[in-house]
Amino acid sequence: MPASEQVDVVVIGAGISGLAAAHWLSRKGIDVRVLEKESEPGGTMKTVREEGYLVELGPNSALETTPLISQLVSETGLQQDFLYANPAGRNRYIVKHGKLHALPLSPLSFLTTPLFSASAKLRLLREPFIERATHEESIAEFVRRRLGEEFLTYAIDPFVAGIYAARPDMLSVRSAFPKLFALEERYGGLLRGMVMGRRERKTRFERSKDRAKTFSFRNGMQSFPKRIADGLGRNVLLSARVTGIRDSGRNEVSEESDGARFLVEYLHADRSAELRARTVILATPARIAASLLKALSSPLARTLESVTYSPVASVFLGYNREDVGHALTGFGFLVPSVEQRRILGCLWSSSLFPGRAPEGRVGMTVFIGGGRQPELAALHNDKLVDLAASELKNIVQIRGKPVYWKCTSWPQAIPQYELGYDEKMQAVTDFEGESPGIFLCSNYRGGISVGDCIMSAAAVAQRAEEYLRRFQDR
Repeated sequence: MPASEQVDVVVIGAGISGLAAAHWLSRKGIDVRVLEKESEPGGTMKTVREEGYLVELGPNSALETTPLISQLVSETGLQQDFLYANPAGRNRYIVKHGKLHALPLSPLSFLTTPLFSASAKLRLLREPFIERATHEESIAEFVRRRLGEEFLTYAIDPFVAGIYAARPDMLSVRSAFPKLFALEERYGGLLRGMVMGRRERKTRFERSKDRAKTFSFRNGMQSFPKRIADGLGRNVLLSARVTGIRDSGRNEVSEESDGARFLVEYLHADRSAELRARTVILATPARIAASLLKALSSPLARTLESVTYSPVASVFLGYNREDVGHALTGFGFLVPSVEQRRILGCLWSSSLFPGRAPEGRVGMTVFIGGGRQPELAALHNDKLVDLAASELKNIVQIRGKPVYWKCTSWPQAIPQYELGYDEKMQAVTDFEGESPGIFLCSNYRGGISVGDCIMSAAAVAQRAEEYLRRFQDR
């Protein structure tokens, strides 16, 4: 790549958001370049193979919540490697008084589960008659008001820890769980909304997250972004750290600029280089976007800097199958904060997908830290392994020591959609309206799941394409 080159679109960041956006733009014949500061693509999607184990350092799987996922898999030729999780993965567990209890999957199992008391179950009968709130609520306030304290304690609290690694009193229900919030807004209640919403989804052929299938790939989650990057070929530049974005302010096509309004400066192989572009897509974590946009909009930079992330340590443990008393037939378990344990939960990795552990072994992934105990995520690897192993010992009846382990710490793991978050994202939208040609796309905007990121990437790619078309039609 020459020191200075002109393209239609520069995408900064080669995580799933940036790569998906670049993929769809490229298929439209748009000249796109992706700049990634790391030596390999994928962002937090990182997979390693060691000693017969396949270990996910980031996301272990994803939900097939949008047809765009299967479209992207098909367009990149990954169909043969695509895997749905073991059907037993529908079985998920909650720790209560130190014991595992299955989350109920049917009305009958709900009536008989010991997770909730009889009074808590009867409390649900009041839910359709509870009025809407008049102010922005945290997810804790919302659930406590509509469903009661026990459902918050033994269902929503661990659920929030499993998704956001957060405390439910910190997150905005409107921002972090917009579909849950919409049930109350549209239908007046959750139970009525779930029934009516299911009927409406059937007519639109949509799939809700509770019915979406869990998937991964034969060689792990990182094979997804890697395959997208492979398809883009030399248009993805790795180990390229962007140092600045300059806006020339030129809105008219001229012989000199050919409409290249933005100058993207970066370092690659210890050399400075630049790309001139009509459009820039920032697909980076909020703090990186803030540093790059400071010269263009210091107010937006401050807003993005205020987006907080929860720290998480991921500890993969391998055991001899004979040393684990529990059958591990399921997805794993989550831990309510009231249990006062030092882990957020555990995935039974080798039960979900084939090829995750050698014959005669099992693999489990334990998550530590988050908004509950952020200091634990910074522990040394040896202490993380000891902590994880000691917490698992009684829960899944482990008799021996782990025969393999691997730790990964993510100091800035998951963006926190806190109270007031909608106002922050409105500032992003306002900036895009005032700065034609710049788009922001990452998991701090529009949802944190893989499916959310892919949908956001598709929307941004379409907006960028429309902007370029309008520009060319002048």
